Amino acid sequence: MGSVAAMETYGGEGNPARLEGKTKAIIVCWFLGLGSLISWNSMLTIEDYYYQLFADYHPSRVLTLVYQPFALGIIVVLAYNEAKINTRKRIIAGYILFTASTLMLLLLDVFTSGKGGIGPFLGICAIVALFGVADAHVQGGMTGDLSFMCPEFLQSFFAGLAASGALTSGLRLITKAAFDKANDGLRKGVMLFLAISTFMEFLCILLYSFYFPKLSIVKYYRAKAASEGSKTVSADLAAAGIHKPEDQDDSKQTERLSTKQLFLKNIDYALDLFLIYVLTLSIFPGFLYENTGQHKLGTWYALVLIAMYNALDLIGRYVPLIKWLKLENRKGLMIVILARFLLVPAFYFTAKYGDQGWMILLTSFLGLTNGYLTVCVITVAPKGYKGPEANALGNLLVVFLLGGIFAGVALDWLWIIGKEKF
Repeated sequence: MGSVAAMETYGGEGNPARLEGKTKAIIVCWFLGLGSLISWNSMLTIEDYYYQLFADYHPSRVLTLVYQPFALGIIVVLAYNEAKINTRKRIIAGYILFTASTLMLLLLDVFTSGKGGIGPFLGICAIVALFGVADAHVQGGMTGDLSFMCPEFLQSFFAGLAASGALTSGLRLITKAAFDKANDGLRKGVMLFLAISTFMEFLCILLYSFYFPKLSIVKYYRAKAASEGSKTVSADLAAAGIHKPEDQDDSKQTERLSTKQLFLKNIDYALDLFLIYVLTLSIFPGFLYENTGQHKLGTWYALVLIAMYNALDLIGRYVPLIKWLKLENRKGLMIVILARFLLVPAFYFTAKYGDQGWMILLTSFLGLTNGYLTVCVITVAPKGYKGPEANALGNLLVVFLLGGIFAGVALDWLWIIGKEKF
């Protein structure tokens, strides 16, 4: 069946049949988003364990700095070549790499018997680099793929990204409470935690490979993108039983805007994402682990801060679903994002003079604004573009998102210059 015929099969723009499977697709997108970051968030939420083993190596800062160059470097290459890449193979490879590397993290701890030292730490760094490679394959590929579908899919995927942080934080608090007084309890909790994360990554492989491409609404949007000249969806259409006829005209592929043209038309959206994550990662997680001092919560303090950030980040990504609360004005988005940089002095003075209640409140606001603004930008930018252009723009936006994370991680080190314990 050709792509045009497939579009007719699954309905036109005004046909309710086109919406068949929409709710299922939204749920699957959420789980796929969860799998896109659960491995990395696993690292962030077991930092208390790594600080026990590798206290002299600044693990929260070093591991984040290792992760980001690989994620950014690979996504730049993939985004440049996105029109020629088999999106299906790219995303499946990413989830397989996530599953394997999370399992490797668990096995490394088993083989080293939970001992510290430079050798195990370098092994963890190598695994974290694999997380970065996997992230570039999955997050960029999924964002591009969903950009030519309905905005609810993108919103759900990015909500899933935040949910991975909230879920891992919740699990970490539970495992810490369950094993806190047990012999070697911290390590046992981490092992259980990593095993759960590995299973969830494996589940994402199955969902994307066998279930998602066969949903009617997903087949419709991919067939529509193929009719507009997209070549990246061919393997997914074939997996759903839809094949492009040999005589189909590919000339539309040349009509799309170039990546440079897309960038120039959307430079403000790209900068929006860059600035959102520059600020967020200059504070989270390094500052929260190392620069907030000692308080009544003791060893629970950093975990509570991370959990509150993740929970409010997740809530923030659902706020734009309320139409009158969604910010779509381009100038308005930039003004709010720039104003958010006032959080830098707010965190500095709160860490130095405030108590733990104010820090928890401030961290919650950081997470809320991060999630809200991310979804506002990522769902508005692809509107009005054809399938191949929306896919390219989705990849481009993830480049700037990861670029912002990388820059933020680098700037986070400035907090420890001349550091004294507060």
